[in-house]
Amino acid sequence: MRAEIVLRRTKFEGVLTDSERLFTKNLVPSARVYGERLYDYRGEEYREWVPSRSKLAAYLKLGGKTFPFREGSKVLYLGAASGTTASHISDILAEGRVYCVEISPRSFRDLVAVCERRGNMVPILGDAARPEDYSLVMEDVDVVYQDVAQKNQVSMFLKNMRAFEAGDGMIAIKARSEDVARPPKEIFEEAERKLRREGLRVVENLPLDPLEKDHAMIVVSMK
Repeated sequence: MRAEIVLRRTKFEGVLTDSERLFTKNLVPSARVYGERLYDYRGEEYREWVPSRSKLAAYLKLGGKTFPFREGSKVLYLGAASGTTASHISDILAEGRVYCVEISPRSFRDLVAVCERRGNMVPILGDAARPEDYSLVMEDVDVVYQDVAQKNQVSMFLKNMRAFEAGDGMIAIKARSEDVARPPKEIFEEAERKLRREGLRVVENLPLDPLEKDHAMIVVSMK
């Protein structure tokens, strides 16, 4: 029997809290994705969104102010891995769609299993640096969310923002994937400058320490 809990809405659509933890309403009742705890609130089931397992949850927990996801949004998720964060976005986008791109065949197998139970998640085995390879199975999207551990993260992000005419974007910059010798702060600042030079409006640049060491979440808008 699931424990009952008292929740309240946050300022972010589809995200609830008990004042300490974050939750999303489970799109697939009784199903867990990564061993997260399930709770009942007013007769409906909610999944705990664990910040140590999700950079997007870490961003919200650390005071992030911008959340471009809406119930009907179309989202391109680059680097979806086995679907942990993507599944919470799926909860929020009950009437929308999450296109999940992953390059690792092993992670992709796990991702497919998650997508099979969630009608609004589409798994795509592909390289996020080559949006032309999966453009035939895509449509234009509202948001690009990127969490990829490769070099040239900003260039990859920009290619996808433009290819699918996204109005908003979030990119989790991994400093050690760009340069292990440089201070992470320099890499985050350089990433912001690159985005601004390409005409994007940088809304936020938030380091994710201590929840995610040497990472920052950069939020942008084309609007």
